[in-house]
Amino acid sequence: MQIKQILAEAAVGSEIIVKGWVRTKRVQPNVIFININDGSVIHNIQVVAEPGLINEETLKLITTGSCIAVSGILNESKGSGQRVELQVKTIQVYGTADPEKYPLQPKKHSLEFLREIAHLRPRTNTFSAILRIRHALAFAIHNYFNDNGFFYLHTPIITGSDAEGAGEMFRVSTLDPKSPPLNEDGTINYKEDFFGKETNLTVSGQLEGELGAMALSKIYTFGPTFRAENSNTARHLAEFWMIEPEVAFYELEDNMALAEDFTKYVIRYAIENCADDLAFLENRLKEEEKTKKVEERSELDLIQKLNFVVDNEYVKLTYTEAIKILVSSKRHKEGKFQYPVEWGIDLQSEHERYLVEKHFKKPVILTNYPKDIKAFYMKLDEDGTTVRAMDVLFPGIGEIIGGSQREDNYEKLLERSKAVGIHEDTIWWYLETRQFGTAPHSGFGIGFERLVMFVTGMTNIRDVIPFPRTPKSADF
Repeated sequence: MQIKQILAEAAVGSEIIVKGWVRTKRVQPNVIFININDGSVIHNIQVVAEPGLINEETLKLITTGSCIAVSGILNESKGSGQRVELQVKTIQVYGTADPEKYPLQPKKHSLEFLREIAHLRPRTNTFSAILRIRHALAFAIHNYFNDNGFFYLHTPIITGSDAEGAGEMFRVSTLDPKSPPLNEDGTINYKEDFFGKETNLTVSGQLEGELGAMALSKIYTFGPTFRAENSNTARHLAEFWMIEPEVAFYELEDNMALAEDFTKYVIRYAIENCADDLAFLENRLKEEEKTKKVEERSELDLIQKLNFVVDNEYVKLTYTEAIKILVSSKRHKEGKFQYPVEWGIDLQSEHERYLVEKHFKKPVILTNYPKDIKAFYMKLDEDGTTVRAMDVLFPGIGEIIGGSQREDNYEKLLERSKAVGIHEDTIWWYLETRQFGTAPHSGFGIGFERLVMFVTGMTNIRDVIPFPRTPKSADF
């Protein structure tokens, strides 16, 4: 039985077998206590043995990090903090962990240190909690879309197009890097490559997702995406996961309603199904907050922050209205914003958080951004200067969702793609959907790791994915 099951429902007096990794061992004259965890729950189960029951040689092998199987009788616990404990009958050691070498001894370790041992950090309370919450969120996402009539579409990881027009992509090639075939002008001849053209790892499944929506009406993608941005910030990864719904016949207002309903559902699911892990992470954050200056401390505890999203109706306003609020704010007038505020800027996290945390005290959806700071595929507004974009803003993190109504007019889409330097030959199939039965349609993207950061309260994106990929780092 898994420890989660035992702690929740196993009957006192039953004979069971527990298998897991040793967290701590205490040897006293009359009794031995061993705490075991198998990853199924944040809590350990305490194993109690009489000294003579475990021979000295076996006892030496049972150290923090070793893996054991214990059979015994489940008794009511005499100590506080646990309902039951296991009275040992037999112990088998599967794998030992030399205490001189095993890096996860029972003490506090820094997150920076744990990133260096990502192969072992899931055994810590913090990272096992994060990974269980990550699983719960992924499950909730699939649940939500399935229950709402969406189809899960697997979009390609290798692509010949750049959905964002950013150009920061990882090339996929089988050509000899030392002597690739060349054209007459000295450029690489990609016609000789595996796919017969230049290909890259995808930055988004959106373009192909739109094709699915033009046939199945409601689809979503949930897959890995890649950015070759040489950024070492706490918010960037080279490999991460994205969720991208696309819906035919949805206009901007429908898209906003979907984003609000979706985020509330998955966060509520985490609150209801990950209570122990969230409580542990909240306590961890409270301890961390004590080390910060008063003005840097969060006004909301972790669970309060999650309920802040679930319990409030999202405020909807345009980018232009938001700029007016920011410009007239006391913080702007006193010069306390680090970045300037004027119409046409791409809002920074500090601006987004001000709107959410200080001005409205609710989650916010901003719409109708200037076209020059948004992607080519967003539907142009009638004024010709803004697009039907929408960003969802959360406390503590700023933007968590970016989306839009998509441009369904062929001529306008072609003109915008050319303006940002995307050659029509690379997206001819995408453009063609606007010629064969075009329809209004909308969608959005949410970075899965950004969502996990918000729900767990972690402040570095490297700590919410099992094996982070960042510049100069592709270990494990």
